[in-house]
Amino acid sequence: MTDIAGMSVLVTGASRGIGEATARLFAEAGAGVTLAARSTGDIERVRDEIRTVGGRAEAVRCDVANHAEVEAAVADAEAAHGPLDLLVNNAGVIEPIGPLAGTDPDAWAKLIDINLKGAYFALRSVLPGMLARGHGTVINISSGAATSALEGWSAYCTSKAGLHMLTRAADGECRADGVRVIGLSPGTVATDMQRVIKASGINRVSTLDWSVHIPAEWPARAIAWLAGPEGAEFAGQEVSLRDETIRRRIGLID
Repeated sequence: MTDIAGMSVLVTGASRGIGEATARLFAEAGAGVTLAARSTGDIERVRDEIRTVGGRAEAVRCDVANHAEVEAAVADAEAAHGPLDLLVNNAGVIEPIGPLAGTDPDAWAKLIDINLKGAYFALRSVLPGMLARGHGTVINISSGAATSALEGWSAYCTSKAGLHMLTRAADGECRADGVRVIGLSPGTVATDMQRVIKASGINRVSTLDWSVHIPAEWPARAIAWLAGPEGAEFAGQEVSLRDETIRRRIGLID
């Protein structure tokens, strides 16, 4: 965790769940963290709580589906904490859930705007600076849905499959210039998204007992681990937190 002190970090979708846990962990370790989300209430609360214990945090409103807002968030993050060392592309939604033949086209497209285009907009906004400096890490929050089609999740699975390819494409273009792009597939996490999935009653994921979901702090710790020197070997890959070997290496299990 000593490698984190002094980092400038931007976390999208930071109002709750994995994003919130990640922002808190990095701030506790000495990073300057910028929390971004579509609504400001929760990120301002988290920012204030981080500051109360001496951490460095800023909160910026940002709809990742809007390129101009993403660019502004990056500029605000760098004004607050210096050139970005780490981008965590975490913003994402699961709905619409339902049969492909009956989905709402606008809702389906909106999910793609957030989950896939939003990640691209953030990459597009941070890569020029990272490449110019010869340093930086981007961690895209992926999913097993990137490679496994699930009933009712046509939009979500498609977005995560696209994100997986975006990770690989960015790695192919950027690794030689010192920028790492890594995917993290956390598995099922005890967040509000799982409550939405449970309520849908569609596909096997909705039938899982709450006790099988991992806490949001686990992917946060995985992100911190991947942002350090240990993450170098995973450039361009998707790291799965279902893998017990990975969990042991991170220190999540004995």
